[in-house]
Amino acid sequence: MSTEIRIKRITTRDIRARKGAEPLVVLTAYTAPIARLLDPVCDILLVGDSLGMVVYGMETTLGVTLDMMINHGKAVVRSSSKACVVVDMPFGSYQESKEQAFRNCARVMAETGCAAIKLEGGRELAETIRFLVDRGIPVMAHIGLKPQAVHAAGGFRAQGRLDAEAEAIRADARAITEAGAFSVVVEGTVEPVSRALSAEIGIPTIGIGASPACDGQVLVIDDVLGLFDDFTPKFVKRYADLRPLITQAVETYAAEVKARTFPGPDHCFGMPKK
Repeated sequence: MSTEIRIKRITTRDIRARKGAEPLVVLTAYTAPIARLLDPVCDILLVGDSLGMVVYGMETTLGVTLDMMINHGKAVVRSSSKACVVVDMPFGSYQESKEQAFRNCARVMAETGCAAIKLEGGRELAETIRFLVDRGIPVMAHIGLKPQAVHAAGGFRAQGRLDAEAEAIRADARAITEAGAFSVVVEGTVEPVSRALSAEIGIPTIGIGASPACDGQVLVIDDVLGLFDDFTPKFVKRYADLRPLITQAVETYAAEVKARTFPGPDHCFGMPKK
């Protein structure tokens, strides 16, 4: 009789049930090695469209394609066994109509095996979210600062400072909750507004540049590890600085190659040891 203990993957139902309980730990993941490292400690692994900047060197997320998200989503799902995997839908893949959104979201879920998808938008996407949820596609929403709408918003800036803006964000939160989203990312939104909407709605809020009162927090893994330094948002905390270690390692490798000390006897087949 086998004594192997199988790890039960966290579901979207589990995530929703964590509202008001122990905070959710969320990080982005784009590759198999990173997914393996993060899986034991994360409740959610988000395959974010931020990969456009941190993996592909783009200036914004707008150039990310559906195929990119699917390929990276596959890698993360294959290389994890515990965390709930959510895949971002890229710009232009869901805004045209709810039918377009369903076709593309269904493709992402079928080809990656992920548990849910994430859409940026509030009231304007409520009908689409309801359409998707009614057809079996779990949705994580994204309100506040929306990177895919950065040009329309006039750049990256904190949201909710003005009363009208704050009320619009809270209205977005209520709309996506009523539409059936199981959770929502609240990005770049001033703390009092993020705190208030977290208390008002019945689904978990996942903050990034929001409030410690949110039901969870998410950061981009490359920011956490100090691997991405094109710019550093105020809300980022670096928990490691791996760039100098990587630089030192490759410089040492280059020096050994030039000095012909690598490869040595231990790294070659049939080479006599001195």
